[in-house]
Amino acid sequence: MNEPTAERRPTFGQAIQVRLVSDLRKSQAYYHTVLGCQVDDWGHAERGGMVVILQQASSPEDIRPNAPAKKRQDYPTEWEGPDHGWDTFIHVQWEDFEPLVEEIREKGGTIAIEPFSDRHGEFEFKNVYIQDPDGYHLVLGAMRKAEASANKR
Repeated sequence: MNEPTAERRPTFGQAIQVRLVSDLRKSQAYYHTVLGCQVDDWGHAERGGMVVILQQASSPEDIRPNAPAKKRQDYPTEWEGPDHGWDTFIHVQWEDFEPLVEEIREKGGTIAIEPFSDRHGEFEFKNVYIQDPDGYHLVLGAMRKAEASANKR
């Protein structure tokens, strides 16, 4: 007699963002030179777990960085959401945050919003907004459990 087997549920693979840009070659150069990505002729820009596909926009109206999201009170902590639009959020290790910001700054990257830190419940975080040539914001974010002394605010 055959025993019932659990059915395998299909899963998604890696999600890759597609970004419409005003000047494909300029964006490929920026993602390679400033962000340190490996960039191919297809438009894939990749560094670690961050992957985007750069594609030439048909018209300037097609380039639309995200607006800020509406604030909400139902997050698991007191946080109500970001104050500015996010086009890509990139998790980085806590100890990699400052070196990455300095690397991008030294290579001529535009820091749209300087690094800042705050807390979400029992976690502390650091974010910085990097702006690409078309105004898209790539947010580098690091998070870790807050130290005991920091929890006593």
